[in-house]
Amino acid sequence: MPSNEVIYRHTLGTRVLHWVNALCVVLLIMSGLQIFNAHPRLYWGQYGANSDQAALAIEATYSPAGRPLGIVRIGHHQLPTTGVLGISRDAQGDLLERAFPIWLTIPSYQDLATGRRWHFFFAWLLVINSAIYYAMSFLRRHIQYDLWPSRAQWAPINIARDFLDHLRLRLPSGDAAREYNPLQKLAYLTVLFIVAPMILVTGLTMSPGLDAAFPWLPSLFGGRPSARTVHFICAISVGLFIVVHVTMVILAGPINELRSMITGRYVLPSRDAP
Repeated sequence: MPSNEVIYRHTLGTRVLHWVNALCVVLLIMSGLQIFNAHPRLYWGQYGANSDQAALAIEATYSPAGRPLGIVRIGHHQLPTTGVLGISRDAQGDLLERAFPIWLTIPSYQDLATGRRWHFFFAWLLVINSAIYYAMSFLRRHIQYDLWPSRAQWAPINIARDFLDHLRLRLPSGDAAREYNPLQKLAYLTVLFIVAPMILVTGLTMSPGLDAAFPWLPSLFGGRPSARTVHFICAISVGLFIVVHVTMVILAGPINELRSMITGRYVLPSRDAP
């Protein structure tokens, strides 16, 4: 019985940049949720204060019996989220009125200034690291050769088939596992060229100093409150992308997938026997 083929999948530079990016993104999300907890409301337009109508709010309320309840309010609709959002438990097990729980934020206790320091430091580290990644990817033509879908992969029928294969947990094997599938390519391109740039621009728009130097920045989003909302939505999208990414790594074989991102060597999954 022939042994499985081993290919060299990721260069050293790609692997180092990947793990630095992974660290930065996780810490940015956690410190960003700390910042969000200081004012857990999102607005659309030029104005955003306690007296203004929030597009989204994560807060606590109380039942007629005086029981604390966590809710997510979207416009005039609200969803109960007690135990996770709005109301959760602290390290001592006591109920805490807080948008996101302590295990999701850095630091775990409410400290806006420290959260901002963590956020700004790793934001610039991510920008520098990502700039190196983009430069390497274009110079090595990684984007063109590995991430840009072929004409056949762009076809709606092939995208739909790949989507159904993922739902059925039919993962690529053999030669098909040598390259990214259509959904992977579309997901990576969306994050790299839409979501990530949007996070950067909206983050810069929330800076009063940059707004003073470039007053047209807030106008791009209809106001700083809108920029904050877009920033939050894009960050949550990255968080969901990470969850799906890690899930697929586990389903595809975590040892093989992690080894390829540590050593660069990847064992091609053999095709199922007919």
